[in-house]
Amino acid sequence: MNLALFDLDETLIHGDCSSLWSAFMVKQGWVSDPDDFLQQDAEMMRLYAVGQMDMTEYMNWTLTPLKGRSEDDVAAMVERFVEEVIAGRIYADARKCLAEHQAKGDRTIVISASGEHLVAPIAKYLGIDETLAIGVETREGLFTGFTQGVLTFREGKVTRLMALLEQDDSLLANASFYSDSHNDLPLLAKVGKPCAINPDAILLQHARQAGWSIHAWR
Repeated sequence: MNLALFDLDETLIHGDCSSLWSAFMVKQGWVSDPDDFLQQDAEMMRLYAVGQMDMTEYMNWTLTPLKGRSEDDVAAMVERFVEEVIAGRIYADARKCLAEHQAKGDRTIVISASGEHLVAPIAKYLGIDETLAIGVETREGLFTGFTQGVLTFREGKVTRLMALLEQDDSLLANASFYSDSHNDLPLLAKVGKPCAINPDAILLQHARQAGWSIHAWR
């Protein structure tokens, strides 16, 4: 059984689930100043694209509308979000690739720099039970608006994955990792089968130079 690791945003789905969720929260009236909220989200995503985002700052900003809300209320809204927004954005090629790995009995894991409150339900919708995502803090069943633990971003993805694998890096030799982003270069460089999916310009250049597999998923 080999590892099959998948980034989520712009890899399995067309779009970024965090930004899509931000827009969804605005439509549901969960945001006090919609224009400012979406403007800030867009600016931070621009910084992400060029590798300059402060992920803690971004997450704390986008989690603000959840502060004080119950886990049950958020879970119900996320369920609607997955059905109404995400379902139609899943790449057919992604579904095919997932099915091939699952047919071979591979251990499939979604590892994403989005919040676990979004990643786990989306992965479940895709038939994947195992996820690594940014921890979202709750206390007494209510969201605090903050993250917790090591963020699954850049080198943090490697750290969290190795903890899950109990530091057995031999499991990475035959592992595949599918990603669109140069922010995932730390983990892509660790696996035996790095796969660039709809890669951004920096990742595309690196993948070509390294001889990595490059795919256009639709």
